[in-house]
Amino acid sequence: MKEECREDSLCVERSMEIEGSHFLYRQISNKSVKTLDYDYKRCIGCGICVGLCPAKALELGPMKEISTGLDAPPVTMDLDKCTFCSMCANFCTVHAFRMSFEGDLPDAEKLPKYDSYVNMNEKCLPCALCRAACPEDAIDVDFTFRKKEEIAPFKEGVEGEIEIDTIKCNLCGVCAEFCEAFLLVEKDPTPTDPRPFETLLVDEDKCDYCVLCQDLCPEDAIRVNGEKRGDAPKIEGKLTVDENKCTRCTWCQVVCPYDAVGIKKPLEGEIVLVKGNVDKCDPQGCHGCFNVCPSHLWYVPEDGSKIAIKEDYCTYCGACVNACPKDVMQVSRTKVHHTEIPDSPWAHQWQDAVDSIVSGKRYHPDVSRILDVEKEEQREHVEVDMPRVDGKLLGLVRERIEKAKPLLSDVKLRKAFESQDKEKVHTQVKKN
Repeated sequence: MKEECREDSLCVERSMEIEGSHFLYRQISNKSVKTLDYDYKRCIGCGICVGLCPAKALELGPMKEISTGLDAPPVTMDLDKCTFCSMCANFCTVHAFRMSFEGDLPDAEKLPKYDSYVNMNEKCLPCALCRAACPEDAIDVDFTFRKKEEIAPFKEGVEGEIEIDTIKCNLCGVCAEFCEAFLLVEKDPTPTDPRPFETLLVDEDKCDYCVLCQDLCPEDAIRVNGEKRGDAPKIEGKLTVDENKCTRCTWCQVVCPYDAVGIKKPLEGEIVLVKGNVDKCDPQGCHGCFNVCPSHLWYVPEDGSKIAIKEDYCTYCGACVNACPKDVMQVSRTKVHHTEIPDSPWAHQWQDAVDSIVSGKRYHPDVSRILDVEKEEQREHVEVDMPRVDGKLLGLVRERIEKAKPLLSDVKLRKAFESQDKEKVHTQVKKN
């Protein structure tokens, strides 16, 4: 715990504690409490926060080592320098930094941040595809329609037939949510094939051919020969996106068969592979870019070439650049989508911070307390004529000084001098 007091008697305490993977930095005053929560396990080491920080309080760690297994915080902070301005939290693409406020901070909610979103439109059923495909587990679906057992409990000994049209079926998973006779075979999604399921199977030991699934299927991909028992429910549910996990990678948008997902990324830009360095890449031995990428866009092609990307997923954070030991890729940013910067004393600092995300150039305020003094221009040298000394006159002056020395040792004369009594001085000089 560190305490600082200003002349206006406002005292500020600063502290740091660790809870699991979270570093909790606090600034406590008699007016407010600010808490900066840094989850180093979530941090990808993109370095955007390091470039933004106006006080140079953040420093990027050894990302090449961290991306290949070193358990260390990608970003470290100097608590003495931090001003708790919240720039790092407001512009962290993966929400590794989070700032919370308590107390007298009326403008805290107005501070600029990324203007991005992921929305599901009226075309969303919902189904299970985006939930299963999301690489960050940021999507949850709560299906609210009545299940098969509620409408038509299982009936043994019923004969019939059921068939899945694999051409029509898009593996949305609604039938599997409705009836336990259906089984979705999962697979690992890849950038080139983001579908999370391989196929749909039917366990006919659990099927009583009630025909409800046929009526429920949004793609008419199920054919049932059996006895209809009841009416199929309308597909209903609530889909939610965890904003603290979502990175706007667009996997959900790509996998959705109904064009139900709208996404606005926080950053626009370009990622390219450097041709001269790609051959140096060892994706099996290094895997650094795979490990840090929040969009999971890296893959090794089947043709055996070194490495490839699916740029549609890229959020242009630049973490892969910091992690790569061979400079295989380059990332450039062309635009930052952000909310309005309010008119405030710090507006120019926020604007400069936002601009630096694209330009890479950051203006830092001068906190050195050193005054810049304008240098005086060099003057032209002018020759000066030294005065001539008259030796005869100099000798006369020295004679007079020698004669006056005894007078200076006279106490009475000195007192007369000090009292500035001219008559006494004149009288005393005559006596001597």
